[in-house]
Amino acid sequence: MTAPEPATHISLPGLIRLQADARALKLPAARPVRSRQAGLQRSPRRGRGMAFAEVRQYQPGDDIRSIDWRVTARRQSPHTKLYEEERERPVLLLCDLGPSLFFASTGAYKQVRCAQLAGILSWLALGSGDQVGGIVFNGHELTVQRPARRKKSVLRLLDTVARQQRISRSDGESPHQPTGTRADLDTALQEARRVAHTGSRIFVISDFLNITPDTSRLLGSLARHNTVSALRVIDPLELKLPDSGHFAIAGDDGPVWFDSSNPRFQQAYAEKVRQHSEALGECFRTAGVQPASVMTSDQPALVLQTLLGPRGHIG
Repeated sequence: MTAPEPATHISLPGLIRLQADARALKLPAARPVRSRQAGLQRSPRRGRGMAFAEVRQYQPGDDIRSIDWRVTARRQSPHTKLYEEERERPVLLLCDLGPSLFFASTGAYKQVRCAQLAGILSWLALGSGDQVGGIVFNGHELTVQRPARRKKSVLRLLDTVARQQRISRSDGESPHQPTGTRADLDTALQEARRVAHTGSRIFVISDFLNITPDTSRLLGSLARHNTVSALRVIDPLELKLPDSGHFAIAGDDGPVWFDSSNPRFQQAYAEKVRQHSEALGECFRTAGVQPASVMTSDQPALVLQTLLGPRGHIG
């Protein structure tokens, strides 16, 4: 019997089970690409270099800049160095579990979808031989884990994701209650600038409801030397209200009721959605990041299947 899908929280065992979804995406193992000549073509992967492989006897067409003069002198015949393209790279996941993500009108909470996306991408990256690290933040706490190529590192990252969900919900406070601490998106982006190595693959997983004038600048700074994707998790109710009905949403001072059949309220809400959508689109365009959307009603693995390259390759 299949376990029910998590709606409000996903545990560490649930995040570990996402290995099956990662395997289903059929990510190929990273393999070195042997090159006879170095420097003739640009690598499509920013920040990658060429690692030394071996020395062999010079052959016509080899780049003379790759001749190993010490071996040539010792053996009294031209020898050249061979290189292989470096495939290993850091993958950094920024996982937002903040107050605005404790919401869903369908499917699962946005924070569950963020956690699932982070989990699948972690297992995909580890399976490809890449280093995996992350920054997890929930409004109360921000945890940084530097990229490493070890299963233990992935498990520690996913344990942080599971634990920070519990912290946000188990302290007796409303998830909307301000804490006076800074553990928000902009702070996480600042930390990512400090942690990320040139050529990293970075995924920012958030609902991006609380962007600021600094968000675009911080994203752009990351995207200047790395490949950055913004995975936006959205609930359908955030895009369009029902035509009629009385609804309550959680607020700092308790529930806030509204009547969605009120034309003026509908118009004001639609205008707010439009303004935020335009601001967010401009933020992503200015920063030069690759945006994609995941609905709370979506299955994250199916969405990633369409976003990633052939056979689940994290491009």
